[in-house]
Order: sequence, then C-alpha cells, then structure tokens
Amino acid sequence: MLELAAAAYTHPAWDPVAVRLGPLSIHWYALMYLLGFAAAWRLGLAEARRPHVPIKAEQIEDLIFYGALGAVLGGRLGYVFFYGFDNFLQDPLWLFAVWEGGMSFHGGLLGVIVAMLLFARKYGHRLGSVLDLAAICTPIGLGLGRIGNFIGQELWGRPTDVPWAMIFPRDPEQLARHPSQLYQAFLEGLVLFALVYWFARKPRPPWAISGVFLLGYAAARFAVEFVRQPDAHLNFVWLGWMTRGQELCIPMFALGLYLLHYAHKSKTN
Repeated sequence: MLELAAAAYTHPAWDPVAVRLGPLSIHWYALMYLLGFAAAWRLGLAEARRPHVPIKAEQIEDLIFYGALGAVLGGRLGYVFFYGFDNFLQDPLWLFAVWEGGMSFHGGLLGVIVAMLLFARKYGHRLGSVLDLAAICTPIGLGLGRIGNFIGQELWGRPTDVPWAMIFPRDPEQLARHPSQLYQAFLEGLVLFALVYWFARKPRPPWAISGVFLLGYAAARFAVEFVRQPDAHLNFVWLGWMTRGQELCIPMFALGLYLLHYAHKSKTN
C-alpha cells in the first residue's frame, strides 16, 4: 500500500467551510445544495414553458420549496433509519444531530415523493406529471452534491492502484483510493441528466420520465458502489459483497421498470 500511496494524487485539502461569518460556518456541501435548488428552479421554469407540461411557471417556486423540504427532511430520516438505526435506538435525539452530518439519497427520494404528493394535491395536478418534472430537475443537484462530498473529503472510494488514485488527507489509513465522489458526480449528475433530459424532449405519458430517472440512478449508484468504501459500521450487508446502497437500489430499479411498463400501458389504453 505504501507503493500505491507514493504513486497517487493527493487531494487538494480544500477547506470544507466556504464562508465563515462569526460563529456561523457555511460548508461547501450546503452551498452545493443551494446551487442545486437554484439550477432546479431555473430548469423548472424552462420546462414549464413547454406546452405539454401541466405545471405553470408561477408554481415552480412552490415546487422547488416543497422539493427542498422533502429532500432535506427525507435525506436525514433516511440516513438515520437506513444507515444508523442502532444509534437512533440508543439515542433518539441523534435524529436531530444534523451537525454531525449524514444524509441519504434514498431517504431524500422518499421525502421528495411525499412532498410532490402534497404539491400535486394543492394545485390539482397528477402526481405522475409532477414527479416527471422533478425527475428532470434533480440530476444537476445530485452531481453538485457529490462535488460537495469531494471537496469535504467525504464518501471516498476503496483502495486501488489505478493511475488516477487519490490520497485523502482526512483518511486515517492514508491509502490511495478511488475518487468515487467524482464518479458519482459524473454518472448521477451529468450522464443521468443527459439521459432524462433527452428522454423528456418528446411528450411522454405520466410516470415514464420518473421511471427512466429511477432506472438510470439505480444503475449508476449500483455500479459505483463497487468502488466506493462501504460504511464502516455496516460494511457489506448481503452476500458478502453487497453494500446498503446497492441493496436500496434494487427496489428502486424494479420500481423504475414498473413505472415504464405502467406508463406505456396507460398510453396504449
């Protein structure tokens, strides 16, 4: 491993805190969240001008507000229940210890679905149409969030000897690792956005775009988990090689297939 470390790149060790205002510290990860919501708002306005999109431009601000609330609350709840339930049982107040970090995409996804359901009821829209618009607006934020993870030296990859391996100063083992945050930023952000945006260029039946989003994210996340370091307190949860992230992607992939089938069937009928 010493040879691997000698040949690897070293993370620039950027300060994870972007802005300090007295006792208040704003981390890059939080700024990436804000940039993601701003990008979603701008893209949502553009999509709302398309004739087949039922959500009106004046409703986009509410859509982003509901989505942001669902993503943050669901992300925290998902992390606690999917990745740290033992800690929660020992100390239920740990649920509110957000300063310690801990967000889960799969929990955030569930939170956004609930939030979009409330938004759809408020404005009288079909849930499938609302979620389809959310699916178009989400990947950019996902990519920015992974860049925030990279800046903060969080969620690094497994040890490797690939030429682009990286040593993270915060890693106590100081091993050359996959910069898996950048892999996820590319696949979950850029590639997934290109796929969903391309698919949405033509009018699609409700739920179809959501189905493509779920399939694309599940496939990308499942693949990257093979080189991402598993959570230390969980390690591999199934079959001696499957991580919790991969486990959660299986029902997500199945739901994506079902939604595509359902959308196609509804269009045929």
